[in-house]
Amino acid sequence: MSATSNEDLGESDEEDASRVRTSAAVPEQFVDRSHGTAAVGVGALAIGALGVVFGDIGTSPLYAFREAINHQNLDVTRVNAMGVASLAFWALIVIISIKYIAVVMKAENHGEGGILALIALILPRSAKGRMTTGLVMLGVFGTALLYGDGLITPAISVLSAVEGFSVASSAFDSIVIPLTCVILFALFMVQRRGTGAIGKVFGPVMVVWFMVLGLLGLLQIVQRPGVLGAVNPIHIVNFFAAEPLKAFLALGSIFLVVTGGEALYADMGHFGRRPIAVVWYCIVLPGLLLNYLGQAALLIRDPTAIENPFYRMAPEWAVTPLAVMATMASVIASQALISGAFSLTVQAVQLGFLPRLAIRHTSRDHHGQVYVPLVNWALMIGSIGLAIAFRTSSNLAAAYGIAVTSVMLITTILIAVVARSNWGWSRSRTAVVMTPLLAIDAAFLAANLPKIPDGGWFPLVVAVILFVQMVTWRKGRQLVAARIHRGERPINDVLDESTDIARVDGTAVFLFKDQGMAPPALINNLLHNKVLHTTTMLVSILIEKVPRVDAEQRAEVTELQPGVYQICLRFGFMETTDVPAALANVTLAGRSIESNEVTYFIGRESVIAGKAPGMHPLSERLFVILNRGADSASRFFKLPPDRVFEVGSHVEI
Repeated sequence: MSATSNEDLGESDEEDASRVRTSAAVPEQFVDRSHGTAAVGVGALAIGALGVVFGDIGTSPLYAFREAINHQNLDVTRVNAMGVASLAFWALIVIISIKYIAVVMKAENHGEGGILALIALILPRSAKGRMTTGLVMLGVFGTALLYGDGLITPAISVLSAVEGFSVASSAFDSIVIPLTCVILFALFMVQRRGTGAIGKVFGPVMVVWFMVLGLLGLLQIVQRPGVLGAVNPIHIVNFFAAEPLKAFLALGSIFLVVTGGEALYADMGHFGRRPIAVVWYCIVLPGLLLNYLGQAALLIRDPTAIENPFYRMAPEWAVTPLAVMATMASVIASQALISGAFSLTVQAVQLGFLPRLAIRHTSRDHHGQVYVPLVNWALMIGSIGLAIAFRTSSNLAAAYGIAVTSVMLITTILIAVVARSNWGWSRSRTAVVMTPLLAIDAAFLAANLPKIPDGGWFPLVVAVILFVQMVTWRKGRQLVAARIHRGERPINDVLDESTDIARVDGTAVFLFKDQGMAPPALINNLLHNKVLHTTTMLVSILIEKVPRVDAEQRAEVTELQPGVYQICLRFGFMETTDVPAALANVTLAGRSIESNEVTYFIGRESVIAGKAPGMHPLSERLFVILNRGADSASRFFKLPPDRVFEVGSHVEI
């Protein structure tokens, strides 16, 4: 059953951004704050992190060194090879080891990382005003850029690996694109199994992959041991002195060696900081450094190998097996951004930048491992479309980089604010640490700007579209909440005024988040029907950060007046929020609740674009469309459709 009335039904607007995480899949108007956490062994998480987090940065050797030389038509000389190798070495040390592992990943919002975690940390500490608003908008745009990067990463990773078969034999040329599309389709199909399960499969593969990277590089270094001198930054100076303009523009391709750095931070909620750091220093960094130095050694010895230096490092008989392994690694590489996109979506929903979405927790042990079906399918369609449109990894490399460099620069700006406001750093300490990082990020961004006409425009267009959507949704929810909460009243006041209201048989359940306040649906029922059920329950839902909640701790019952109860239901993040089943185990006044006597009252706002001040007419129309697509609260809470009474409200924005 359903019904509508003209009264407003409330949903709270500004949640404290620093609150402990609740499940983003829970409709916001029924969610309360929660606490608690779960963890598993560092070793198991480390292997999982290797299979999920480091795939992107681990496949950069397939194309980064080649593009750094070829994109600017640099001569394959010892000076250039050593310069690129030195830049790769110091980029990995400064950007990944120092910036992300040592500094940025200390900024976690209850275990979660990513730009939105920084926003959540900044909001409660910063003074309200234009500066805070500007920082938030900057962070939201950075988040939108990461979605664009998430479209490109799977396509370029898989394409670059499959192209290895063409190196082995030209007979494979015609199957590169079809095989890429098939692999991408399969990759996104397995996402529903969760990052934990995927990491268990991918982790051992990546252990072998990084060992192969290191071995290939070591075999070349042994033949040209002088290449180890690339750790001396003087070779960077020589590189820029030889051809300053080309060397600077080559930074746009050299930056490819650290793509995946932002994914380390975005994926922190899936595995935690410590497992990621352990794997980086023990396995990933040594393999990458040896491989890049090995490619430089090969090019010094054989300049013609620039066509594809990664595959040319291997003996001829090993090229096809290496291409197979590279294809497996590239599939895994895509996982970092895909998992990061899931985490960012969860945080965006929690912070009010995206509508309610179906979000599934995929691990009993780690709260941060989630799967978002809508995001998964959107990324799949976009990645396959890019592979078909751009055809080669070299073409896609032109589109790659502008989004990541922008995100890294934004991250540095936000982390500087967090260091000052949250960590208590002095201005001098913040300046000493952050200024060099800002300068490096700005240089990489500037070097990537010329790529915009050649494909770099694509992630920017995606980011602008998503940015507009996210800002519109947040502003719209603020306006809706402001309209609705004007009439919110304490429940005790409402009940005191209703002592002469007639009681009718049956049980009414009103789902509402704000304990102590009267649900608008209850007020509407009293106003229009002039009745109160003999048993009335005001139910709020609380999602704990533990997998499961014991049955005896499920419900907390408080009697407000005879026959009127405030009930808080607690669920673990892995549990189905089945409200009827939970209430069936609640005893009130010595008797259990009969399911066939219960009517569930929930609210549904019908938002319409009007003349009320606050938003541009086009933004109002966009918000109305987004609001209609939000996930159903009734379906989420497993409410029986024939016993649901929806109290609608028309809200003009």
